[in-house]
Amino acid sequence: MHILIIEDEAILAMHLQMFLEELGADSCAVAATQAEAIREALDHKPDLIASDLNLPEGSGPGAVKAIRSRLGDIPVVYITGTPEQARIADLGPPVIAKPIRWLDLVEATQDHGLPTPLPADKE
Repeated sequence: MHILIIEDEAILAMHLQMFLEELGADSCAVAATQAEAIREALDHKPDLIASDLNLPEGSGPGAVKAIRSRLGDIPVVYITGTPEQARIADLGPPVIAKPIRWLDLVEATQDHGLPTPLPADKE
């Protein structure tokens, strides 16, 4: 399973990649801007997108919309420091609040083909 992480905070993107790989992702690509996310997705179609809402250039939902318009319906999990903004926008997919909790990520991704390990040290 290939996952596209759309996140402009490098340390958070790195931790998210580690979590997703522990959950069973075979590969991850990281993009920090809307344009970069679209390029990454077109280069290697993701099976799942984990996206922030706000980016320094563009937005996560804008990237997701452009990617889906070209590649079809790809599952999305939004990860944001402003979950209320996601609810107001009624984005639909699961929304995880930052800071990310391991169990929230497990729950949000288990319906998209990732297994559900529950290491005791990841709460």
